[in-house]
Amino acid sequence: MTKRFILKELSRYDTGIYADIIYRNALLYPDEMAMKCGEEVITFEQFNKRINAFIHALQSMGVKKGDVLGILSWNCLEYADAYGAAMKFGFISSPFNPRLQDNELEYLINYSGCNTLFVGPELAETVNRLRPHIEGVKNIISFGNGEIPGVVRHRTLLETFPTDEPDVEAKEDDPVFIFYTSGTTGVPRGAVYTFKQAIDDTRRFPLALCLEQGDKHVQIMPLFHIGGTKNFWGYFYVGASNIIMPQISFDARATLKTIQDEKATDIHIVPTHLAAFLALPDVDEFDLSSLKRMFYAASPMPVELLKRGMEKWGPIFMQFYGSSESGPNVTMLSKKQHDVVNKSPDIQRILASCGHPHIGVHVRIVNENDEDVEPNVVGEIIVKSKAVPTEWWQKPEESKETFIDGWVHTGDMGYYDERGYIYIVDRKKDMIISGGENIFPREVEEVLYQHPAVHEAAVFGIPDDYWVEKVHAAIVLKEGVSATAHEIIEFCKAKIARYKAPKSVEFVNVLPKTPSGKILKRELRDKYWKGRERKI
Repeated sequence: MTKRFILKELSRYDTGIYADIIYRNALLYPDEMAMKCGEEVITFEQFNKRINAFIHALQSMGVKKGDVLGILSWNCLEYADAYGAAMKFGFISSPFNPRLQDNELEYLINYSGCNTLFVGPELAETVNRLRPHIEGVKNIISFGNGEIPGVVRHRTLLETFPTDEPDVEAKEDDPVFIFYTSGTTGVPRGAVYTFKQAIDDTRRFPLALCLEQGDKHVQIMPLFHIGGTKNFWGYFYVGASNIIMPQISFDARATLKTIQDEKATDIHIVPTHLAAFLALPDVDEFDLSSLKRMFYAASPMPVELLKRGMEKWGPIFMQFYGSSESGPNVTMLSKKQHDVVNKSPDIQRILASCGHPHIGVHVRIVNENDEDVEPNVVGEIIVKSKAVPTEWWQKPEESKETFIDGWVHTGDMGYYDERGYIYIVDRKKDMIISGGENIFPREVEEVLYQHPAVHEAAVFGIPDDYWVEKVHAAIVLKEGVSATAHEIIEFCKAKIARYKAPKSVEFVNVLPKTPSGKILKRELRDKYWKGRERKI
């Protein structure tokens, strides 16, 4: 293939859609590793052909541009295929958290309106139980080699359909992703991203990290989370490789061994991952000298834990802050900005911040009247960029409350200092971030009130050395009735995803309230967060 032919072929797809990136990498780096999972390696050329076959297969099944593809799986190579088909052709990807309980998944799948559902082998029984309740799903496609009665195998489709380039009709303003977050009542809602919005963040991510072709990223973040997904495609964008860890539960030792064996350059973590790495008695036996960047997001990083990590591996740390509805990347604390451990306490203080606004992102901090506040005054963080969505999926009224005149109202409270560093101190809403997972107290409280012994309940986040923030419940029992903390916790685990259940319970005689009867959660939380600048 001559250079002239390559240059001509590169203009096949519009640069505003993901089809251009997938096709470009197949032409420029055909034999380079695009991704690896276990022992299976897929090159960029093979990935493009897999996507093409998958698109032809879906079209034969009656799936059209603009239809929603649901994905219920743990990390695997096939996950990238499902995403890739949507990103190239113009379907809409809708990933679901496999840790959710059946009733939660039933709601999400029906809310998404997906007519095709991809399912990982570990979730086959779950989907079989759900099938009578998700009537809108017409096609179910299984990942892996297992046989599920009445379900088409993904691998069979790849082997059956042609790999020639499909006719792509995707446009910049077409939706391509739906990422879910809980609403103020705990009811999930989906942030809708168009190609134009999603690809803006995808482009800026490798620019911010100075990524280049040949870099290798170890993917331990779940691909159903926006951060795990958007960062994955950021590496793909520059022709870098993704090493997908197929683990259902995080394995610190296996992760460090993968970094060592693959000579990986990058890994995206949350604080619990770093704590687990440093807790390994043989952590120093792993050679991580290839790592250029260890960046964290999804949860605040305790400064002392961060310092321990930098003492161990040097100034390779970076931070991003964002949310499902914000692009996601809003701010960034670079490697250079992290290299302040030996500086004065005043300079070190920036380690408690979430950095400066990310490239191409405007950040304001406003009061209740949407007026900008002065430095060191706490207000709500609102965000504007070409990457932010403009609506919640099928929720026009809630969209008007969140997306206002191009600005996303995050619900996070913070302030900026005289140097422009942004500090998050609290949440306007009650959301808890535990181990990188978003949890809304209202949803947990609804379950607690189902317990026959519970009279009143208040759920909130309290500090934790491992989880950073953990779910805690303050409960008033009904008169003459008893219950144990263990009983309460197990009751919740049976009804909602286990990570949402309280990790600790306190029994109190009365909950503090306003004159109007509203429970004062801030009063309950304050004793746990006293003396801490960052209250989330």
